[in-house]
Amino acid sequence: MRTLVAILALAASTALAQPSAEETLSAVVGVSSKIAQGARSAATLGTERRGTGALIREQYVLTIGYLVMEAQAVEVTSQDGRTVPATVAAFDHVSGFGLLKLAAPLGGTPLVLGDSAGLGANDPAMVISAPGREGASIVRVVSRRGFSGGWEYMLDSAIFTHPAVPEWSGALLIGPTGELLGIGSLIVADADGQDGGREPGNMFVPIDLLKPILSDLIASGRRKGPARPWLGVNTDEVRGHLFVSRVSPGGPAERAGLRADDIVLAVADDEVHSLAEFYSRIWSRGAAGVDVPLKVLRGAQVRSVTVRSVDRAQYFKGSTAY
Repeated sequence: MRTLVAILALAASTALAQPSAEETLSAVVGVSSKIAQGARSAATLGTERRGTGALIREQYVLTIGYLVMEAQAVEVTSQDGRTVPATVAAFDHVSGFGLLKLAAPLGGTPLVLGDSAGLGANDPAMVISAPGREGASIVRVVSRRGFSGGWEYMLDSAIFTHPAVPEWSGALLIGPTGELLGIGSLIVADADGQDGGREPGNMFVPIDLLKPILSDLIASGRRKGPARPWLGVNTDEVRGHLFVSRVSPGGPAERAGLRADDIVLAVADDEVHSLAEFYSRIWSRGAAGVDVPLKVLRGAQVRSVTVRSVDRAQYFKGSTAY
């Protein structure tokens, strides 16, 4: 179901009042960005990126950050086809949210930030993956659980929905009262999280993660406090072993001598068998700039590698869109 009827169907599933369908749709915008060929993220994310965003304040649009990472130019398009340029007001690497500031008003009614913590398994919701009447789908929440991504990213309680929506980047997860509950990040094969499960779906970043940092993002472009240490290493978790799949070119891990195909055994003297353990051990050592001692298996030899961490935001090149 990918029409305005989806909004009405969601409303009918509850006894709660909600804004009109047109008001909800007016907050949905398309996001497109252009990235320089030499940008550090170009090789993995491409130089032209498209997705969706949500108007959450007058002239402020929330989207998923990887759509606009290192962007040279960003454009935002309303449901009636009007397009205005935007700047990247903030990119929060902890949550993954990106915040855009429009160069001119697009109209539309900003969405209320809902209570994503109250969204549980089997609850209905709506995904809007494009501006206009054809972008809405009814989904159900199939699990709430932690998520660890191989790019040094972790959420304590991500939202997983089914069925899968193919245009997920920055898609809006809407609750029965028209409130914004999450922003689309990924498509996954095991949304239910069960061993052997094969229920494809999407992962959404909960909107509750935005509420305590939104004023900081608007005021200064980042959350308050010290940045987490970042190593620049992509890692795959396979049956309790952590395999290095990639090191960021010129990043801290590569400079320290870490290589693809190394197996991470421990942070200092603490063994790690999952991405969650790996990240928790790194982040508990202090702020960005701290040394992170690793033990890795390379071939048949155990080696010690000490990585001088950095602030992830400093690694990526500056952008004329900021």
